[in-house]
Amino acid sequence: MKLSVRDLDVSGKRVLVRVDFNVPTEEKEGRIEITDDTRIRESLPTIELLMEKGAKVILMAHFGRPKGKPAPKYSLRPVAEHLSTIIGKPVAFSPEVIGTVPREIINHMKGGDVCLLENVRFHAEEEDNAEGFGQELAKLGDVYVNDAFGAAHRAHASTAGIARFVPQAAMGLLMEKELKYLVDELANPARPFLVILGGSKVSSKITVIKSLMAKADTILIGGAMAYTFFLARGIKVGKSLVEPDKVELATEILEMAAAKGVKFLLPVDTLEANEVKAGATARDTPILTPENGVTDGWEGVDIGAESIRLFEQEIAGAKTILWNGPVGIFEIPDFSRGTRAIGEAIAKSGAKSIVGGGDSVTAVKQFGLAEKMTFISTGGGASLELLEGRELPGVAALTDKKS
Repeated sequence: MKLSVRDLDVSGKRVLVRVDFNVPTEEKEGRIEITDDTRIRESLPTIELLMEKGAKVILMAHFGRPKGKPAPKYSLRPVAEHLSTIIGKPVAFSPEVIGTVPREIINHMKGGDVCLLENVRFHAEEEDNAEGFGQELAKLGDVYVNDAFGAAHRAHASTAGIARFVPQAAMGLLMEKELKYLVDELANPARPFLVILGGSKVSSKITVIKSLMAKADTILIGGAMAYTFFLARGIKVGKSLVEPDKVELATEILEMAAAKGVKFLLPVDTLEANEVKAGATARDTPILTPENGVTDGWEGVDIGAESIRLFEQEIAGAKTILWNGPVGIFEIPDFSRGTRAIGEAIAKSGAKSIVGGGDSVTAVKQFGLAEKMTFISTGGGASLELLEGRELPGVAALTDKKS
């Protein structure tokens, strides 16, 4: 168990907090505007707790990919301005990450004040996890808190390296919540435990599938990754997105599921389209046996109506559900039926529902179902690595809690 921000005495102390403020933006009339501030709001409980306890809150974050040097379009200044409107008080902004400029700003802070440093990725040493850069960051604070779950799988200076140079390194409230649901809750889930995996590639989910095979009662597969499994069964896939070099791997997974007694369900029909665009001709076609499959020249874009009914039935009987990855190209409304149906079935199932980051989170929000899920992860790559059973560098670096 790692030290939590709740365990720290922070009154009057300089607390360095790594947050994930890598938010989507767009330029409007010469100004940068934040189009989705979810990641900022997810860190508010930690920021507000520290403010209430009288800490000097110094926030660190990355934004975009400036490739290790300053780039005006990746400045965090608009984020500081946005944060100040949310918390209702000024947020000081340091145009420098390390050195005398941030030190001067921090020296003038009082307990409860908040400051945001410029983009840590303006320094190449950040992604290199350079020891000297980690030390310079550490000089700005008395204790360190990591609340950037979305970046916790990166061994960077501000997410991992810095922890070696501070007396205490604790997890923030968001990090604590992510670990609770993605690790603790799944260690001994209420059964039946159902896993729904979608997305485009088997290769990106292979370790997750193998890891969850030891815990799940049922695994449902959708999205483009399903077509690689169909290919492994000798079923026609037309122009569907597949990974021919992963057919052997898909066969191994099917055999592993059979050996372990895990119910491993593929779609029984698919929505196929003659083009991947809105308004294309699309129709349901049976797919689960070699004599049918995707029509030559057509492409599978969603699960079919029979598959939706089959999947809804499994969802209705589950007590714990983990969902990672959409089951179709939901960004195009014509091909969103399956993913929407899955989300709606989970929402009304009464099961403990965990949505594991990435595109499935986007889908849940798009369909207005976010409030009906038990937990939605803020990390794509980080949540996948946790589900694989790996320890994240940003978590491993934190101080162990004394028992």
